[in-house]
Formats: sequence, C-alpha cells, structure tokens
Amino acid sequence: MQTEQNNPFAEGKLLLINKPLHWTSFDVVKKIRARIKIKKVGHAGTLDPLATGLLIVCTGKFTKRINEYMAQEKEYTGTFTLGATTPTYDLESEPENHKDYHQISEDHIHAATLRFTGDIVQTPPAHSAIKQGGKPVYELARKGITVKLEPRNLFVRTFIITNIELPVVHFKVVCSTGTYIRSLAHDFGQALGCGGYLSSLCRTRIGEFSLETAMSMDDFAEMAATLIPPKAKQS
Repeated sequence: MQTEQNNPFAEGKLLLINKPLHWTSFDVVKKIRARIKIKKVGHAGTLDPLATGLLIVCTGKFTKRINEYMAQEKEYTGTFTLGATTPTYDLESEPENHKDYHQISEDHIHAATLRFTGDIVQTPPAHSAIKQGGKPVYELARKGITVKLEPRNLFVRTFIITNIELPVVHFKVVCSTGTYIRSLAHDFGQALGCGGYLSSLCRTRIGEFSLETAMSMDDFAEMAATLIPPKAKQS
C-alpha cells in the first residue's frame, strides 16, 4: 500500500477543484482522500451541494494552511429568483410565500444592492452547518426546532447586478469570509418587498486563486495517476 513516506501528496499539495453540482464539499475530500491514500485531506471553505465552483483542497502538510486560505476574500456569481422565499434560502426546499414582483423596476433592483455593500450585519440561515450544542443547526431546523443565530459583522466589497430577466436576477459579489450568499439573497428579496431566494451559485475566486485555473475531478484523477504509479497503489 502507498505509504506517506513516498507519497507526494503527503508532503503537501494545494489542489484547486471545480466542485461539481450536487456534490458536498466533503464528497470531494472523501474522493481525493480515497484516491491518494492519505488521511490528511481537507477543504478551505464549504460550498453547498447546489453550488459549483472553486474549492481549495489541501493535502498532507498543507492542511496546516487551511485557515489561512479560508480567511481570504471570496468572489461569487449566480442568480437570485424574486417573488418567493424558501426555508433554506435556496432551492434545497420548495418556494413558498409567493408575491408579485412585476411592480419592481430595474432601478429599484440596482439601488437595493447599496444596502448590502460595505460593512453589513447578516444573520446566517437556520439551515446551515454552524454548530450549537455540538450539532449542526440544520439538523435542528429540519426537525422544526427554532434556531436562533447571532448576527455577524461582514464586509461586501462588491455587489452588482449583471443582468435582469425577472423573476431571475444575475449578480456578482465580492465579500469577506463567513458571508452567506443564501442569506444575502433572502435579505435582498426582503428589501425589495417581494421575497427572494438563491437559485444558482458559483464561487469564482478565493483570494488570488481563480476558478479558471481549477481542475475537474476527472482532471485530478489523471494528475494523481501520474504522481502515484499503479504499483504504488496496490496493497
């Protein structure tokens, strides 16, 4: 079996992965861990299953740098859908509380971004992985237990609307770590008076690392095969 002494991933590598749709961030970690045969594998910042885009994965000695990468500025693109809300603030739950959005002008939509630019206060969604009493709060929320989360002080450097095709609004956001784009979608819809939820999301940058340089999981498998010869993988 491949040992850590002769495994190049144990020395430490930073992998830029384009997370597939419907995969959890931990799905990516598990797949990589199984492929390279070492336990020290972790990601630097969760992406929800319905999000795609850049996921930084660290292996071996580089796992010590996860917090450093996690703290860096993030950039996202995606869409909000106006005229309804969902309990999870995205499409993991069914839209409800439908309201008319036709009276909302493009000027109102663009102007509403100013309320969420700069220093903002945001409450994370109840359906999130934040832990209370040692358990992720989404487990409590799914059981119908009321979850109270404390607001957070965050910084949104850029929030622009890139296209409007009502009820869908396309956006780009550059923000500090800890920002929930799902909460931003919900709060944005509340500000417009018609409700809204996150309908698609792609993380395009973390610090200096860009999605353009990320690899697919298939690309990773090919790269791993060149670094760990087939004989080395046999037990």
